[in-house]
Amino acid sequence: MSEEYTENLSLLGSREVKYDFDYNPEVLETFDNKHEGRDYFVKFNCPEFTTLCPITNQPDFATLYISYIPDVKMVESKALKLYLFSFRNHGGFHENSVNMIMDDLIELMDPKYIEIWGKFTPRGGISIDPYCNYGRKGTKYEKMADHRMMNHDMYPEHVDNR
Repeated sequence: MSEEYTENLSLLGSREVKYDFDYNPEVLETFDNKHEGRDYFVKFNCPEFTTLCPITNQPDFATLYISYIPDVKMVESKALKLYLFSFRNHGGFHENSVNMIMDDLIELMDPKYIEIWGKFTPRGGISIDPYCNYGRKGTKYEKMADHRMMNHDMYPEHVDNR
């Protein structure tokens, strides 16, 4: 990656990385979107997300799907990986963890639109798949978020991640 992309990034390319085992949003970093005038999706598929049940302290595993339309700032992927890793010992219900991640990414980047879908592996015979989204208020992205929420999961899915 060229220097103009990495000048404010401390984690990318560093071999001296600390892995936090407790929730740590401070590890997140951004870089400038070089295509601000264009709408496009950035999608992350994160098949190794782990958190702890706040009641039983048992591990919960999920694939997270994070999609967003950037504005000025974009999340750096290594920082995102370290941030998601920091949930490893965090006790949080599935729904809360997914919403916390979305809130942190909104605060970090102020994207035009973002959605996160957590597909958790079953425990006790039930899987929980929370979905949340956000579109910037007063824009077409707010309407997009409403539309995607109202039409989310309308059709049966082919489950292949469990």
